[in-house]
Amino acid sequence: MKLAASSQIKELDRRAIQERSIPSIDLMERAAAAVAEAALDLLPVRPRRARAAVLCGAGNNGGDGIAAARLLFLQGVWVRVFLVGSYERLTPDALEETRRLSECGVELEPFEPGCQDQAEWIAASHVLVDALFGVGLSRDIAPDSAAAAAVGLMNRSQGRVVAVDVASGVEADTGRILGCAVKADRTVTFTLPKIGQFVGDGVLCSGQVEVRDIGIPADLVSQTVGRVTTVERDFARAAVPLRKPDGHKGDFGKLLIVGGSIGYTGAPYLAASAAVRSGCGLVYLGVPESIWEVEAARCVSAMPFPLASRWGGSLRGTALPAILEKLEGCGVLAIGPGLGRNGDTAKLVRQVLERTEKAVVLDADGINALEGHIDILDARRDRVTILTPHDGEFARVGGDLSAGRAEAARRFALRHGCTLVLKGHRTLTATEAGTVLVNTTGNSGLAKGGSGDVLTGMIASLLAQGAAPVQAAAGGVWLHGRAGDLAAERLTAYCMTPEDVIRELPEVFREL
Repeated sequence: MKLAASSQIKELDRRAIQERSIPSIDLMERAAAAVAEAALDLLPVRPRRARAAVLCGAGNNGGDGIAAARLLFLQGVWVRVFLVGSYERLTPDALEETRRLSECGVELEPFEPGCQDQAEWIAASHVLVDALFGVGLSRDIAPDSAAAAAVGLMNRSQGRVVAVDVASGVEADTGRILGCAVKADRTVTFTLPKIGQFVGDGVLCSGQVEVRDIGIPADLVSQTVGRVTTVERDFARAAVPLRKPDGHKGDFGKLLIVGGSIGYTGAPYLAASAAVRSGCGLVYLGVPESIWEVEAARCVSAMPFPLASRWGGSLRGTALPAILEKLEGCGVLAIGPGLGRNGDTAKLVRQVLERTEKAVVLDADGINALEGHIDILDARRDRVTILTPHDGEFARVGGDLSAGRAEAARRFALRHGCTLVLKGHRTLTATEAGTVLVNTTGNSGLAKGGSGDVLTGMIASLLAQGAAPVQAAAGGVWLHGRAGDLAAERLTAYCMTPEDVIRELPEVFREL
């Protein structure tokens, strides 16, 4: 699903009005009808017994709210409409909607933060309409402002909240909270969903996002370039390589995983187990000789082998020849799970990255090894490299989150010519072509040690079986999240473990 930036939405509106001669008031009326329909749907009682509070700004977003208030009133709802702003600053269309509302006998009331009567109405309303700000909000809402007071009243109300286009206080392009934000139960957004409704804290404030057509010509919408999109089931299905009916194990990918150290024996085991469960034909697991017996006892389907280890139980630099020799017979290397952080091991990782032409999935301490050495990643621009950092690891290798996670991931992948999987709530996959894919599966039960190792094994497995890098990365994230959702349904987010996620993979593949 294509996600739009605020500038793209503004341009669509402009072209529809100026080039296609669609009256802006018609667009507003259609938007208002969609909002009113959603508000009626959320009412717990019949309309004639319901109260509604509509809080509006002076812009066209506020005009949508004013028009929606009129439509709710005509359905029999007891409605009051509060203007959070200056009457003199109402846009022409918002003024026209105010006139139409007044003709129905309902007046636009100035919002007074300290007014007990208004506060009580808002608190007792069955449904509230948030029409304070639209997609253009880019500055923080001042904590002592009337808008902040209105946001607070809506969030404290027991009624259900419908946000118009974007929940007020959410930055449409990043999902950042600008000072404070309305926590909507449903957001009725127009023409295309917005980036900020699917990434960052904007996800938590948007509730159920419902996209409604308000009459922007379809050909204009289709011309909008989707730099950010969501990953859906069909994408994940396409990421799973077809299996030859007469194939043998060598036809389904050969993967080398390198990781592990004393104290981190679970990470390489989980990565290898997930890779096998995801369909890879042959999975080799190179671990320090100090933990090889542990891994050999646990791994049944993957094939562990010992590598030179240093005092303390992590990989020694002298393991390089053995790693490169084993990698000669494999198509993909996954390196990092459980490696531990020390200078010798980090140097080994960098040497492997420099020497191999094979596709590499770099995770955890494999990523940390690039701290201060990002030039090694740049030198692999013509080779496949997938990084899977969380925010902390991302920052260590120069990722700058100040512009928001989606834009930060996009810039990093472009700058360094790699595929970046930025893990977290709504994990992002950024490509070297400058696009970002937003994952929509998964839950808080995946926020446990070991989940990232499972994801690494899955991505590497898909890549080894022939999936394109972006397919393997974004598709692997979707599959991982879906398995996590099934595990949470069965065991709850509290009790599920990374191993439970692996156990749910057969059901996910069956669904696809």
